[in-house]
Parts: sequence; structure tokens; C-alpha cells
Amino acid sequence: MLLIESLVHEVVCHEHDIARHIPDPDGGLTHYEQALELALARIARADVPTRWSDASAEPADPLPTDPDWAGGSLYEDVREHRSDAAPQQVWQVIEAIGGEHGWYSFPLAWAVRGWADRLVGGVGLRRGRRDPRRLHVGEALDWWRVESLDRPRLLRLRAEMKLPGRAWLELGVEPSVDGGSLYRQRAVFQPHGLAGHVYWKAISPFHDLVFGGMVRNITGAARSR
Repeated sequence: MLLIESLVHEVVCHEHDIARHIPDPDGGLTHYEQALELALARIARADVPTRWSDASAEPADPLPTDPDWAGGSLYEDVREHRSDAAPQQVWQVIEAIGGEHGWYSFPLAWAVRGWADRLVGGVGLRRGRRDPRRLHVGEALDWWRVESLDRPRLLRLRAEMKLPGRAWLELGVEPSVDGGSLYRQRAVFQPHGLAGHVYWKAISPFHDLVFGGMVRNITGAARSR
């Protein structure tokens, strides 16, 4: 924040002592306006290896695959759907989820949840995604972080919204034995205290609308490809 506020002051560097230690690049230094143009052009091409929202505050969170004896309760919402779309078609929809593509169910509910998260100091949906089609482990995706990416089979996201517990969302696909593909979706919540249990019970009535809608619309989008 202090760095951004400092932009109101014009700063011009007249010294160039650093050249004694770090020579200028071939072709000379890049002008500020040209550097901005180059940066914006790379963003337009989705040629950005990392960005500010990739920083994670909780790099050592437990995984939803931890065994039951690791302690704590886990709530799950697991759904499957067989589709006549090829697995690669389903995976393309999975990996492109979020950002401008949305979450394939009840957009108003996702937007309201994002606004509510911002009100309590969370990240909301403002982070979007770095690339419209491809993800990498560790990057931010709206209010999630990519925790595991087994292309083209499984995407696991860890929630970074304000919650009374920890949450994950897994989206996966595999070839179906009778042709087409089998889409699997798993939402996992590890509650913290009584508030966490109450939270899960309170949102459970909306799972069919949100998670069920995701299943139908993701597989439907894959078929339309």
C-alpha cells in the first residue's frame, strides 16, 4: 500500500552508479513507457509466468487426502456424471474454470459469496486467473489456489476465502468403460469448532443448486465443444 501511495510523487534518477557493477543491456535501458507497453502486451498474450496473487499465506495447509486418523472432521459433497464427451473435452472445461468463464452454476450466488468475503477482509473473486486456458500449481484462481494439477485427470483447489474451517474443491475426469468420460466432483470441508459445523449445515441446502449445477453445466459445456 505504501508503495502504491508513493506513486503520487514524481521520482527522477539522475545517477547511474549501478552501471559499474551491472552493465546496461544490449541496446541500452528500456524507457518506462516502453516497459509498460511490453508488460501489457505479455498480459494480452497470457505470457505471464507469475503475478502478485500467486503468493500464498498458507503453504502448509493439510490435504483433503490426509487419513482419518490425522484428526478432525471432514464433510464431503461427492458427485459423478457420465458424459458422451471425450475426456479431453471435459478437461479443457475443467482447466479453464473460473475468471471470465465463471463457475458454471448460479452466478449470482458466487458473486454474493465473493462480495461477502470482501466485506470480512477476504480476497473475494477479484483475483481472477492468470491465463484463460491453462493453470499451474500454486497460482491463484479467484478465491481458490491451485494445490494439485494432474493434467488431464485431476484439478484440486484450496479455498482462501474467509471460512470457519478449510475447504477444497476437486474436479476430475477419466475415460468411461462404455465410451465417453466419467466426470467426478468432490467438495471437502474441514470445520473449525462449532462455527464450522454450523456453517456446513447452513449451506448444505444449497449444494444441489451450486454443486449439482456445476456437474450439469461443466459436462454440458464439454459436449458443446
